[in-house]
Amino acid sequence: IPAVRAALLEFQRAFGRARGAVLDGRDIGTVVFPDAAVKLFVTATPEERARRRLLELRARGIAADPDQVLAEIRDRDAQDANRPVAPLRPAADAIVIDTTALDAEAAFAAALAEIERRLAAG
Repeated sequence: IPAVRAALLEFQRAFGRARGAVLDGRDIGTVVFPDAAVKLFVTATPEERARRRLLELRARGIAADPDQVLAEIRDRDAQDANRPVAPLRPAADAIVIDTTALDAEAAFAAALAEIERRLAAG
């Protein structure tokens, strides 16, 4: 909703500028902080994200249909990629990290290595 996005934008920017922050969101690097020193675009295949979501739901005791979870992820991706305000896309200077084959620790290590590399170069 464009009006909500506009209202939240300055709040997000003020929050990030206050002390520095690590922010997560589908438009942080392209809209909220386009001049951030380091931008990561973390992704995984829809199938892997659905598998992870199912594990989360089951851990909370929630039954879910795998096909429905996958369809919801694909629908959200398509909706976010095609929205007129702040569409989902990596920033031109973002480091893309595909976590499909990585566990949480390996994904964190990959992100940290990229951040250190970018900060050292820059």
